[in-house]
Amino acid sequence: MKTITVQQLHESTGVPLIDVRETHEFDAGHVPGAVNIPFSTWRDRVDEFPTEPFHVICELGGRSASVARKLDAAGYDVTDVAGGTAEWVEQGFPVER
Repeated sequence: MKTITVQQLHESTGVPLIDVRETHEFDAGHVPGAVNIPFSTWRDRVDEFPTEPFHVICELGGRSASVARKLDAAGYDVTDVAGGTAEWVEQGFPVER
């Protein structure tokens, strides 16, 4: 499974970002441009994941790593964001609400 840091995510352009935190977490603040597919529903929404390369993020990295491992095994070109949204915020990067 591929991983990137939040710094690398910040420098990344044009790559879709899927946030697998639950809706209330996402609504409280997320990486700009992220699309929310909650961890609790992602298996039922696999058809909504991009067919092109994409990144996946959660709060700390556990849920996104779990989803990324499973999607990678299924043939998706997915990269996990290590450190998650918490690290993104800690680094002072912008958030959307």
